[in-house]
Amino acid sequence: MTDSPLTPKKKLGEILLRDQLITEAQLGEALELQKLFPEQTIGQLLCRLEFMNEADLGYVLEQKGTRQELSQILIQKNFLGEEKVREAVEMSARERLPLPRMLLKLHLLDEEGIAKALAIQYDLPFVHLDSISIDAEMIRYISAGYAYKRRIIPVSRIGNTLTLAMSSPLDLHEINDLSSSLRLKVIPVVAGESEIILAQQRLYKGTPAAPTRLESELEEIPDSIVEILSEGGEEPEVDEEVIRVTERDSILVKLVNKIIFDAYQQNASDIHIEPAVGREDVTVRIRIDGRCKVYQKIPYKYKYALPSRIKIMAELDIAERRKPQDGKINFRNFGPADVELRVATMPTVGHLEDVVIRLLRDEKARPVDDLGLSPRDRREFEAALVQPYGMILVVGPTGSGKTTTLHSGISLINKPDVKIWTVEDPVEITQKGLRQVQINSRIGLNFATVLRSFLRLDPDVIMVGEMRDQETADIAVEASLTGHLVLSTLHTNSAAETVTRLLEMGLDPYSFSDSLLCILAQRLARALCENCRERYLPSDLERSEIIETFGEESLRKLGISDMYLSRATGCNRCLNTGYRGRIGLYEILVCTEEVKGLIKKRSSSDIIRRQALAEGMRTLKQDGILKVFQGVTDIHEVRRVCIR
Repeated sequence: MTDSPLTPKKKLGEILLRDQLITEAQLGEALELQKLFPEQTIGQLLCRLEFMNEADLGYVLEQKGTRQELSQILIQKNFLGEEKVREAVEMSARERLPLPRMLLKLHLLDEEGIAKALAIQYDLPFVHLDSISIDAEMIRYISAGYAYKRRIIPVSRIGNTLTLAMSSPLDLHEINDLSSSLRLKVIPVVAGESEIILAQQRLYKGTPAAPTRLESELEEIPDSIVEILSEGGEEPEVDEEVIRVTERDSILVKLVNKIIFDAYQQNASDIHIEPAVGREDVTVRIRIDGRCKVYQKIPYKYKYALPSRIKIMAELDIAERRKPQDGKINFRNFGPADVELRVATMPTVGHLEDVVIRLLRDEKARPVDDLGLSPRDRREFEAALVQPYGMILVVGPTGSGKTTTLHSGISLINKPDVKIWTVEDPVEITQKGLRQVQINSRIGLNFATVLRSFLRLDPDVIMVGEMRDQETADIAVEASLTGHLVLSTLHTNSAAETVTRLLEMGLDPYSFSDSLLCILAQRLARALCENCRERYLPSDLERSEIIETFGEESLRKLGISDMYLSRATGCNRCLNTGYRGRIGLYEILVCTEEVKGLIKKRSSSDIIRRQALAEGMRTLKQDGILKVFQGVTDIHEVRRVCIR
């Protein structure tokens, strides 16, 4: 049985208390204040008292179902009697007309009454526009076309806040998009529709303004690539396309913006533009959770225009198609997503160019709790982080989350009494309190140069994005032996292999062994979708593999007897892949006295590995199998990312 549209919902205050967003004392204070300002809603008063911010309030109202139905408000606030409201609701459903329109059509309520009711429903202020003088400068913030379509008008700007009047409140996502696009805090208010139309005519003088970038951002991201391509009419010939890149700019802008925006929305890490020889379509692939998938096929006649458009955005030389090029794009200047893009081009067969775009979100450091380290690994990692000097290495292939782990570790020691310098390429994660430097090879600002300069800047902790050469490694070891904690990354397959790699690079084994605290190797495996994962008993083959990898004695010590595993099935939430997100698999080699002795003897990685295992280290694959038992990933993912 479904609720009647007149059935009251749970009160906002009760929801906020339940979710511990406010305290009972704060709610009580807001209720007392409401006696003085009965026209203000509880949500508005909580924000006014600074017990909540508007973003949190909007989230609760939008996502948690606390917003009352308009029909309930009409009755509770004595706009109309229950019988008339019920009649309007029934006719609204029958004629498929929004309730406010039906109220006007039946002459049950005027525009002002409807606007006041909507203001109560959305916890927004109600204003009369005829009493407000709107500055002509407001035209620069919202274009006429967008304003007319959405029935909105900019009212005023005070500091970093823009007030927008609207007849029917925009949803939270669109307000957030507007705020992000304008780089202003947007405050919505509700006004009568006729007053908004009259104000629009005064502000825009009855003539639609030329489209602004804001309008193109929010209105010109079509639903599909096909829709964009259909705007172009007949496509030019391939040779002609190269010449007419700028002439077809509007189509290409929409096409490239759509590709990038969709990748951003799907949390992709990379976009691959892959033109083919002849009349084969251009393949566009995106990488999500470490796996590539085909996003779209673009008609072959765009195979020169697509790379050219991206190169223009990245300020690269579009005439140079014989050499690889690298560049960056701030997509905020082109579309509605605040993301930085790193672009790399590569000449391919047939005088074509592949383009790979990496999406660099402005991320914050993740808590160490979220990394998925086992208790032993976390204990050893944190013990190394609190040492006054020494070297910590995080190793693994490209895209395995090394930088995320380093920043999570640094966040534990990032305090006012600790001076921390980082040098990275690029700076992907920012933290308040760190002094962060991005290398620039074009002017000779490389890792070694910056690291050498750091030693004159009185650091306590130094993070080096990557040990790419012997010079950087030598300076890092020197720094770690002279009273600094140094953290860095390396592209190696395992913790033990890292030791031999650095010795082969030319490091002195005595200095290196004295400086090393620990090596954390890691991989990223896809996590099973929690909504559709399925528990099952493994086959004999899977069971034998697990016992062989982990060891029967080790399994017994962990108390694992019933080997229930989980597997991917697929549902709407995970786009029928069976996976959502990724988890880390780890192994941590602690540089004990025994390991130091092996390093000084230049022992092989196998001997060092055996010593570390004897001291309690779990391999990447063993850590993965533990996570299989926990149901967070499956055995196929562990096999895919771990060698042994």
